[in-house]
Amino acid sequence: MKIKELKQKSEVELQKLLQESREKLRELRFKIALKQLKKVRNIRDVKKLIARILTLLNKKD
Repeated sequence: MKIKELKQKSEVELQKLLQESREKLRELRFKIALKQLKKVRNIRDVKKLIARILTLLNKKD
């Protein structure tokens, strides 16, 4: 998700998206531990999304 798309969301939507992204990151880490994940890059993408969301939430305060 691009930063432009994130800027259009409300703070509540960003909080919800942040929670979902953290859950997805946790699931990806479990899959790596169980050798079920082939695309490790997905973790990097989710971490970047979390960082973008946190940046926007901190700016809105």
